[in-house]
Amino acid sequence: QVQLVESGGGSVQAGGSLRLSCAASGRTFSSYAMGWFRQAPGKEREFVAAISRSGGNTYYADSVKGRFTISRDNAKNTVYLQMNSLKPEDTAVYYCAASKLGLGVGVREYDYWGQGTQVTVSS
Repeated sequence: QVQLVESGGGSVQAGGSLRLSCAASGRTFSSYAMGWFRQAPGKEREFVAAISRSGGNTYYADSVKGRFTISRDNAKNTVYLQMNSLKPEDTAVYYCAASKLGLGVGVREYDYWGQGTQVTVSS
């Protein structure tokens, strides 16, 4: 069992930056690939970024490529999402998730989810 707790959300103007953190419980954090997803009101949850168990491989949605960076610190059981050049369309609840399978872009590929943190970008 893995418990995930996100933090770092908030309100920012377009062009600004935020850094999300996701702290995981348990001793097996490094055995999970980690991902970030987001869900805007009235929309389905969508993939944002993922990182492999070691952190050596990452993958991004086209909509955030070049603006967002995912990273992890296995010693701290934490995964991060650095978000730069934020746009109003980035407004959503952001969720981190853990996958036993490895890097994936589908919601069903992830086994554990955090409660989410709100990110609001104003124009």
